[in-house]
Amino acid sequence: MLRAFRDAFRIPDLQRKIVFTLLLLAIYRLGNTIPTPGVNTENLAQSTSNGLFSLISMISGGNLSQFSIFALGVLPYITASIVIQLLTTTIPALEKLSKEGEEGRKKINAYTRYAAVGLGAFQATVFSIFVANNPGNIAVGWTPGIFTLLVMVLTQVAGIAFTMWLGERITEVGLGNGISLIITAGIIARYPAEIKATSELFKQGNLSVLSLLAFVGITVLVIVAIVYVYQAERRVPVQYARARGGTPAAGSGRNYSGQATYLPIKLNQAGVIPVIFASAMLILPNLLVQATATRAPGVSTFLQQYLSPGGVWYTALEVVLIIGFTYLYNSVQFDPKRISEQLREAGGFIPGVRPGAPTATFLGTISSRISLWGALFLALLVVIPQLIQRWTGVTTFQFSGTGLLIIVGVALETLKQLEAQLTVRRYDGFISKGRLRGRL
Repeated sequence: MLRAFRDAFRIPDLQRKIVFTLLLLAIYRLGNTIPTPGVNTENLAQSTSNGLFSLISMISGGNLSQFSIFALGVLPYITASIVIQLLTTTIPALEKLSKEGEEGRKKINAYTRYAAVGLGAFQATVFSIFVANNPGNIAVGWTPGIFTLLVMVLTQVAGIAFTMWLGERITEVGLGNGISLIITAGIIARYPAEIKATSELFKQGNLSVLSLLAFVGITVLVIVAIVYVYQAERRVPVQYARARGGTPAAGSGRNYSGQATYLPIKLNQAGVIPVIFASAMLILPNLLVQATATRAPGVSTFLQQYLSPGGVWYTALEVVLIIGFTYLYNSVQFDPKRISEQLREAGGFIPGVRPGAPTATFLGTISSRISLWGALFLALLVVIPQLIQRWTGVTTFQFSGTGLLIIVGVALETLKQLEAQLTVRRYDGFISKGRLRGRL
């Protein structure tokens, strides 16, 4: 990996791409220091530290706790992308657009942007109301009312649109996927302060050397496991019939020879999407606790007792939701019937399996088994950080398996893209040298 980055800085074109990407990421992080007009960030940071919006705060790099101009970041775009992606497989018109090449992709991207702005306006309104409900969250010189609420919502919508623009520019001009890199930058931005707090805890004698080494060791093992699972895949062998032309004069006519390849089915097909969906669903109990605190104290007490973040029932419900959403997402994205039809149309078949319905059943069985292991791994990534904090006592570092999964996944994809561009440029260099030698 270090060699790839070293070689990339030797190529002016790639060097410009890397610098441009880092510059736009720095602009995004700069927005973290600009609070939304009318918000008292000090009081808000205390009121949002109860884990209600922990996932959103993690993705935005703490912007939500400060309610900066980029508080929601790319969250509306992520949600809109997931919804449009799911609708593409169910709505014929969108499915037709997805098969129209570059023009169809541009139209789907435009629909995603419109949906992200609309969804962002709704989310900004919800969070602005949440902020404005506490008079202590209103800055000095501002009064709670419709004008303050409108300023907050418009600021957040503008921040969402600008963040999407930054992500698209990184994707088009820079290096890597812009939206993914923005999410990763937000997660990594929290680590320096948490590492400093952990070191202070160690210096004060409240954390033993053994506990610190155990925490670091388990974290490294989790990263290794994420890399292994992220790249793990089941390769289903596929045989294609390839026609070869012969000369009738030679009497050979036409003959066919098999071309062997494989169909890769990733172990973790859904990525972190099931975790995001499960976390979004588990926000509802927290909202109900606040809504029923005065009107129905019994319901509020029951929810706090059994569905409080970190509790046994809360964790069990989160695991069940992750497994359920994993199967749901994989069933929508991986369609065995459609894949079997494409194989048959292309003249391909799986050795030992008949084309058509038997192939669809065979692929569906493999996908279901793989989905189970992928779902259990995602559930472990949610449970392991809670267990580590209890065993080691390191509570100052918000170790998140989801965050590590995002960082590792984005790092691997960016590295693959960097190596691919290095390979293309080396190949072009070889061709240019060959042409020059031919002219000489």
